[in-house]
Amino acid sequence: GDFIVEYIGQTRGWFYTLHVLATALFDRPAFETCLAHGILLGEDGQKMSKRLRNYPDPDAMFAKHGADAMRWYLMSSPILRGGDAAVDERGITDAVRAALLPLWNAWYFFTLYANAEGYRAALGRTDSQTVLDRYVLAKAATLVDDVTAAMEGYDLSGACTQVESFLDALTNWYIRRSRDRFWGTSGEKADGQAAFDTLATTLEVLCRVTAPLLPMVSEAIWRDLTGGRSVHLADWPAAGTLPADPALVAAMDRVRDVCSAAHSLRKAAGRRARLPLRRLTVAVADPEALRPFVELIADEVNVKEVALTADVDAYASRSLSVAFKVAAPRLGTATQAVAAAAKRGDWSLLDGGVRASVGGEVLEHGEFDLRLVPVTATTTRALPGLDGLVVLDIDTDPELEAEGTARDVVRLVQQQRRDAGLAVTDRITLALRAGEAVATALRTWRDWIAEQTLAVSLAVEVASGEADATQDDDGFLRAELPDGTALWLHVHGPMGGDPGAR
Repeated sequence: GDFIVEYIGQTRGWFYTLHVLATALFDRPAFETCLAHGILLGEDGQKMSKRLRNYPDPDAMFAKHGADAMRWYLMSSPILRGGDAAVDERGITDAVRAALLPLWNAWYFFTLYANAEGYRAALGRTDSQTVLDRYVLAKAATLVDDVTAAMEGYDLSGACTQVESFLDALTNWYIRRSRDRFWGTSGEKADGQAAFDTLATTLEVLCRVTAPLLPMVSEAIWRDLTGGRSVHLADWPAAGTLPADPALVAAMDRVRDVCSAAHSLRKAAGRRARLPLRRLTVAVADPEALRPFVELIADEVNVKEVALTADVDAYASRSLSVAFKVAAPRLGTATQAVAAAAKRGDWSLLDGGVRASVGGEVLEHGEFDLRLVPVTATTTRALPGLDGLVVLDIDTDPELEAEGTARDVVRLVQQQRRDAGLAVTDRITLALRAGEAVATALRTWRDWIAEQTLAVSLAVEVASGEADATQDDDGFLRAELPDGTALWLHVHGPMGGDPGAR
């Protein structure tokens, strides 16, 4: 056999017996490759047993979460790398969140906007020059290579990890950052078609990659997308199917690291995402690699200015600690002296950081850990890789607060649009009532609010008082801004047709 699979307890049972028989009878190995998974434990921590019934009912789990969820949960778990794991429903639910929902949501987003625009995407298009399109195609090309290598090495859980990482980049970065491009595929938004074509092409290749891992959902998406008979009859994506661009992938992934660190600082400082801030400073070893993405970073992090610098030491110091469990057996009696030298800062990096000289002793890779220690922890966050950090100006002023209020109002109006059952392309008339301070901010940002909510008219009124009711006699619905301030909304649409719901 090319490969066989059983749990690790069969090392001296089934695997051994097969080899004994094959050697005695045919003088050759019984199999080429063996997958030995760990022990499946029940909900009580004991080995899973039909007699004890200490596991969720499979039929119930299939009915509730789907067979793909159970399949992904098992194949992405430590079980397939020889580890033991308990099978419980929470793990299956996590599998749905990690893989099935992101993949299906990407497909749902595509169909929602493509149908709204009446556009049929061209599969196989890879010529878009928009940087986000180039990134997601190159990222998908890397995914094909990585999953192919993992599958050929029978590393199924490694393949699942690669897919989850890509789905995060697809849904939480590419689609979210490209959302505005999926409006108006004709006229002034000429790159709308490129966005649809790129997303369709990416989804088609992605479904072929996930077909062995998520056979049901991949089949459903692929058939609807392509009109083909079955994804399981399609060829596995070949290397070179999509254009590779390792430099772009590395740079954009670094941009994502920067934005993630900045969002983390925002959350820690209690600055909501829709509140604009003045400045983000990015200190990295190679700031020029990020310069083409400054506007993208500013928009994602919601700051007015992004400053790049190579002076990492101005914002943080470096600290080295000895990994004693790894280094001590080799260092022996020198361990204490090396520890003291690391503590007083008597160390330097060698070979580009691969090794380190500590108190005259050379530590190899894995025998020490490095970390950046920010000068101001509340406004500074280190990036992965320890070669950079971000510094966020968290101070605000009335001008920034007014813009933040406008962004919060747009979110509330969009929610009202969805609650009213309006299509994403429906035009509306909009009226807002709020206290004097909020109303002043909304008048300043009137045109922008109307553009974002597709409002053909927008009236802003000062509320006479704040009633407790959820709806007043004029049909205004009560909502709350993040600080608890009351806002009254009247959303009316669609224009030129059925008045719809308020």
